[in-house]
Amino acid sequence: MLNYIWSGLIIGSLLFALTVDTQELAENRFRNDQALPVTLEFPDGYTPEARRQPVEIRIDSARYREMFGTDAAPESSYAGRLVQTEEGRKVEFDPDASFPEPLATIESYHATDDNPALRGILTAAPSASPGTPQLEAAVQFEPVRFRKLRSIAQAALDFAETAASLALSLIGVLGLMLGLVKIGEEAGLIEALTGVVQPLLNPLFPNVPEDHPALANISLNLLANVFGLGNAATPLGIKAMEDLQSLNPADDTASDDMVMLLALNTSSVQLVPPALLVSIMGLQVNQLFFSITLATLCSTVAGILGTLALHQVPYFRATAPHRNAEAEADDSADANFDSQE
Repeated sequence: MLNYIWSGLIIGSLLFALTVDTQELAENRFRNDQALPVTLEFPDGYTPEARRQPVEIRIDSARYREMFGTDAAPESSYAGRLVQTEEGRKVEFDPDASFPEPLATIESYHATDDNPALRGILTAAPSASPGTPQLEAAVQFEPVRFRKLRSIAQAALDFAETAASLALSLIGVLGLMLGLVKIGEEAGLIEALTGVVQPLLNPLFPNVPEDHPALANISLNLLANVFGLGNAATPLGIKAMEDLQSLNPADDTASDDMVMLLALNTSSVQLVPPALLVSIMGLQVNQLFFSITLATLCSTVAGILGTLALHQVPYFRATAPHRNAEAEADDSADANFDSQE
């Protein structure tokens, strides 16, 4: 089901992006075929043979509004450079300059790590003699097309890289934590921990048998969350889910116990702030100790109560794997009894 939801979100976002991009192209919002009139002022005079020279770029507000059909107005002047390239003369604005829309979008669309500045080719510029203090010209910016689709594609690649990095980083954590759990099992610590927490977890996980390994992994997962060890809690939670799935009569439906574990893992009480928050705030995170504890305690109580309430909803009761298995077992027993009669 989750795969269908993700697929629907992806397809919906692509359709939305395509609609917006098509509308922008139809309206020619970024004036891809037009050049913006500008006035270039040379503090040291125009030098034709210079490869780079400083320049003040002035944009007339009335012309800007008329060209882009907007009420926003640019600043009176911008610092920049006139650059001689093989493609011709280019104007580069200062990277720290602030622009109104749609120039801001044009800048961000073509920005790169090496050159984040807004830039365009100088057109309609008459030949100027050396030392000329001012030049009337126009700047043709690179076209902007399908920016929404491009953003979605870039975001997909970025998150794919993040997912791969996260998966690789979890391999070491997973191996370490499962190794420690195995050592704990051999030493009898897991069995002792299960005996301690079993009275607390039995009401929340009624379908898990006594002394089942799932209870120990659930306990370790919750303890890792309580002490702010999110990376350690992840593999333990995965192992606990695998143990609960081994008790689940259905392969395609989460059991009530699995839903409860997900709620507890997501809303777990935290006595120690997460490591990420500590790395950001340092010792100042101690000021949030009571706030974090109270907030996570409330979220845990809300998660437990919400999950228990949903378990009683007729629709979820009818689709719960354990209840369906029990009902089928009762029907089978009744059928056998009737046949014997």
